[in-house]
Amino acid sequence: MSALPDPDYQPQFYASVPSKRLFAWVLDSFLIFALCVLLVPLTAFAGLLIWPLMYLAIGFAYRVVTIANGGGTWGMRFAGIELRGNEGRKPDSGLAALHTTGYTISMAFPVLQVISVVLMLTSARGQGLTDHFLGTSVLNRRS
Repeated sequence: MSALPDPDYQPQFYASVPSKRLFAWVLDSFLIFALCVLLVPLTAFAGLLIWPLMYLAIGFAYRVVTIANGGGTWGMRFAGIELRGNEGRKPDSGLAALHTTGYTISMAFPVLQVISVVLMLTSARGQGLTDHFLGTSVLNRRS
C-alpha cells in the first residue's frame, strides 16, 4: 500500500508534473554545466580533457545531494515539485543515490529514456522508469 496521494482523488498533486519535470531538468542541466565551467579553471584547465567524466560526476553529486537534502534538485524546487518515496516521505541519501543511479542509467541508453518519458506522460502518477522501479513519485509541492 502506498502513502502517496491517489491520483484519482487528489489529482492536484500530479497536475502538470511532466512539464514541470522537463523545466526542472533544463534548469538543472544549466546549473551543472555552470558548475563544471567554474571548476575548469580550478583544475588548471585539465578538466577540459575529461569534460564528459567531470560533467557526469558533478551532475551525479549535485542530484544526490540536493535530492537527499531537500526532496528535489534546485530545478525541481524552483518548478514547485518534489520527489517522494512510496511511504510519502522525502528521500534519504540512499534513495536519492538509487534514484540518481537509475536516472543516469536511463540517460546512458536512449531507449530507456524514451520509455521513461512515455511512462511519465501516460501513467496516472506521472512516474518515469526509475520511479516505477523504486516506488517513488514526483508531486507538486505541498503549500
